[in-house]
This record gives sequence, C-alpha cells and structure tokens, in this order.
Amino acid sequence: MEATNYEIKLAQFEGPFDLLLFFIERDELNIHDIPISKITDDFLAYIQHMQALNIELASEFIFVASTLMRIKAKMLLPRPELDENENEVDLKKELVQKLLLYKQFKEVTEELKVMEESRSMHFQRGNIAQDLKIASKSIRNTEEELSSFTLYRLMIVYERMMYNYTHRIQEVKHTVVKYPYTIEQQKKAISELIELNKTLDFSAIAKHSENKVQFVYNFLAVLEMLQQKLLDIEIGLGYNNFFINKKVS
Repeated sequence: MEATNYEIKLAQFEGPFDLLLFFIERDELNIHDIPISKITDDFLAYIQHMQALNIELASEFIFVASTLMRIKAKMLLPRPELDENENEVDLKKELVQKLLLYKQFKEVTEELKVMEESRSMHFQRGNIAQDLKIASKSIRNTEEELSSFTLYRLMIVYERMMYNYTHRIQEVKHTVVKYPYTIEQQKKAISELIELNKTLDFSAIAKHSENKVQFVYNFLAVLEMLQQKLLDIEIGLGYNNFFINKKVS
C-alpha cells in the first residue's frame, strides 16, 4: 500500500507583527497595554506548532520571540537595562511603538489594495508576471529581493531609514550678511563729524557706530585718512585714548 501524505496548513502571517496583531485583535486586547505574559505564551505556542510541522521559521519570528521573552523576564525580575547613554531601555514601549507603526502600514496597504482593484477596473495591467520578472532583475544586487519583500521588512527598512535620517550629521551652514557700509562712505561720515565737532576721540567714534561692523569700517576709514594725511592724531594717556582732527595745511 502506498503511504498517504497529509498536509496541514497554518494560517499565514506576513511576519511576526502580523501574528501579534492577530492575537491582540482576537482577544480584544489593548495594544497600548499588552499583557506580555499571555501574548508571549501564545506566540511561543504558535512557533512550537510550526516546528512540530517542520515548517522553517523565519529569522524575524525568532527575533521577536526572543524580544518577548526578554520583556517577560525583565517584568519577573525587574532590573534596569541601560543604553549607551545610561538611559533605561523600555523594551515593551519600543515593541508597542513598532506594533503601532506596523498597524499603520497594514491599514495603508489595505487601502492601497482597494484603490488598486478599483483602478484595475479602468485600465488593464498587462503581463504582471513579466513585469515582476523585469523588476526583479533590476534589484538582483540589492539587499532585498522583490519577491520576498514583506510588509514587516518594509516597516523595518522604513524604521532604519528614519533612524539614519534623524541621526544624520547636520551640515554646518554659514550665513553671510552683506552690510551696507564702505570705507569711502565712512570716511565721508567722519569728515562731516569733524566739521561739526572739530575733534573726535575714540569713544565718540564708537558712539557714532551703529554696531561692531560699522565701528570696524569707521576705524579702517580713520586709518586710511591718516595714511592719506587728511587727519592729525594726538595720542593721550591710558587705553584706547586718542584724538583726531582735521589736518591743518
């Protein structure tokens, strides 16, 4: 007699988060306050069932299973786990955030499927198998194959991309401001001040400067006028103590 082979199929899930969401929705659990002990037991039971049926486990299922066991152990034996910055790591909070993000992706995917079906009623797609074959050749050298790119992996890639974006090296930006000053303009202003006041000291030059930049232009203007022998200078006692006046021919 020929041996009869029986094939038993389990419900298919697009990654471990899809399975976790199934448990949460099935038992009507609060996703923001997941009972870790129960959901860990359900998750491990599913994995053991898969192993009993000789179904190959994806690495993502093993990773999430180990994460759930770590969270459960931490809750039983509370001991703070610190990151590189000595901040406490909340694995449960991180898991919930990833689940919420995955749920958003899944909901958007379902909406896109409806839109795709609606759109396909208007325009014929063509040879989809051939299109996928061409697309797979173009990404053969990339990290992920198109045929094995699941929603879970899409979320992981998105999360890694956002992490790299938020932790990117910020480029240093230098803002160049053009000030409306010229040495010739300040030479004319200083000449007018001397005509009015007959003499100017260092404090008067600083007083008639709108800001530090204009003061620099004023000082350079004074130096140029001294070099051109348009002014006389008298050095006084103390720090920054001098007087300038119009040069007498």
